Amino acid sequence: MVPPHEDNLFQLRMVAWEVTRRCNLACVHCRASASDEPCDDELSTRECFALLDEIASFARPVIILTGGEPLLREDIFDIAEYGAGKGLRMVMAPNGTLVDVEVADKLKRAGIARISLSLDGANAGAHDSFRQVEGAFYAVIRAARAAKEAGLEFQINSTVTSINVSEIPDIMNLAVDMGASAFHVFMLVPTGRAKGLENGMIGAEECESFLRWLHGETEAQPIPIKATCAPHFYRIAKQAERDGAAGGCAGVLDRTTRGCLAGMAFCFVSHVGDVYPCGYLELNCGNVRDESIENIWTTAEPLLTLRDFKNYRGKCGTCGFVKVCGGCRARAYAVTGDYLQDEPLCTYGGGS
Repeated sequence: MVPPHEDNLFQLRMVAWEVTRRCNLACVHCRASASDEPCDDELSTRECFALLDEIASFARPVIILTGGEPLLREDIFDIAEYGAGKGLRMVMAPNGTLVDVEVADKLKRAGIARISLSLDGANAGAHDSFRQVEGAFYAVIRAARAAKEAGLEFQINSTVTSINVSEIPDIMNLAVDMGASAFHVFMLVPTGRAKGLENGMIGAEECESFLRWLHGETEAQPIPIKATCAPHFYRIAKQAERDGAAGGCAGVLDRTTRGCLAGMAFCFVSHVGDVYPCGYLELNCGNVRDESIENIWTTAEPLLTLRDFKNYRGKCGTCGFVKVCGGCRARAYAVTGDYLQDEPLCTYGGGS
């Protein structure tokens, strides 16, 4: 039985765990600037098991095994099986190049409940250019088919940039046609390799228009649609509910507590055990080799600062939707150097 958390508002509900930084792709937007080189000082198998023990002792979050490319860890199936055996919902974010029917079946038998596959272009030319490896697009298509054959759920993720924003409707339709269980959209945060992506982020006005369109698609599409690193999407949903518009918050706000979950219900664990509010917000909160993740989650100063909205500055500090949205703290940090400042892609003037 999981002991009750001191504050039910900030229960740990999701952990993104970078089990390795090694990857066989070199994507232009990669947070980790991952490469196909051996990683020094990764958490050992025993340390991985111990971390899962600690997590299960105080919470029941979804564990996202990510990277790099998580399938490049030889013990990844053991890690997945161990976590599932602790009662944790284990999911994985492979890039698709290593997923065939045999691997998909093995993932399912190891307890992986769902995989996410990324498509950042609606065709091979666009996606392969983004991923910088020829054949990456068709690898995702093959991986999706393999997952379907193995009875393993998959979702499609897309990162929105100025390069591919016009392709997102086609990518979404492709996700539906492929039989995806969900379509998740990530607004670019300029960290890692994405720092060098010229004009990578779309502008604030275009972002507002895009998110309003995406909100409408939550009702129009047959699969769940979710926006990530786009907390003002949830402000838009709340405004639609208030105004009696179609869609409103139905199927949107009932799937998450608020917009930016960094440090609120979500944290990131790096391949060497460093804990951050999220993978894009590089505020080191401690290391699981030095202290328990429960202690980090409940006492780390950056996390406590994020949880007190009175600390937020600029428009976000006075916005009536701060508890629904909160602004992307990672994007604020990447653009301004201050993680408590305004959300750079928000056009809303504050107030309620």
